[in-house]
Amino acid sequence: MTETETLLAAYDDQMRGAPPTPPPGVTHEHDGPLLRITGQFRGFVSGPRDLGVDGAELDGLIARQRDHFAARGEALEWKTRGHDTPADLTDRLSAAGFVPEERETVLVAHVEELAVRQPVLPEGVTLRHVTADADMRRIAAMESAVWGQDWGWLADDLIGRVAAAPDEISIHVAEAEGEVVSAGWLTFQEGTQFASLWGGSTLAPWRGRGIYRALVAVRSVLAAQRGVRYLHVDASDDSAPILRRLGFLAVTTTTPYVWTPPES
Repeated sequence: MTETETLLAAYDDQMRGAPPTPPPGVTHEHDGPLLRITGQFRGFVSGPRDLGVDGAELDGLIARQRDHFAARGEALEWKTRGHDTPADLTDRLSAAGFVPEERETVLVAHVEELAVRQPVLPEGVTLRHVTADADMRRIAAMESAVWGQDWGWLADDLIGRVAAAPDEISIHVAEAEGEVVSAGWLTFQEGTQFASLWGGSTLAPWRGRGIYRALVAVRSVLAAQRGVRYLHVDASDDSAPILRRLGFLAVTTTTPYVWTPPES
């Protein structure tokens, strides 16, 4: 088995279950082979590598998820991976009204190979571990500026996660002259050998100056201190080349298929 195959097998075995402790109001439940998350900014569904159903039975499973969230008036994200089976899952999702968003690359690295790197920051930029509600709102404001849309939901999500299980998430900001210019967080997956890197968006004037790499480095050290073996990232096309240069290996791709309730 190649190194990539070994990492993918570990990912499939350990990273398809329920995420860390849910914030208040968020529930994890199962429908057949699927994990379903309700109560966050939009619904979420994920399954094992092989769903074990096909044809009309798969269509019924898809319809049940859509109908569950339609009754709540909420959008739904079905997380697919490029190596999932049955192979026609995405075609059937599309036929049921789901629309693909941007495809990302699933990357995995050995923590011990990353934790030796020292963060190098541009002059005037500092990193800070944050837990306060006000800092979560500053992160959401930065993300809103980066993406040109309202990311206010992110502040609520991060605040809820810190309140529910502070040991399962570590949030870091890069600041310059009192402004949050980038942010990233590390989530620990209890019962697995994995932790995951999220965030990393950076304001345009500060890109290409090592801030993203520094945020990866500081979180890698923290993961190593907690005895984590692997780091996982769902990376955009902008981030994936940086992470590959740091030692991450691409193991598959992931694409969210999103169903949105029709406007009344």
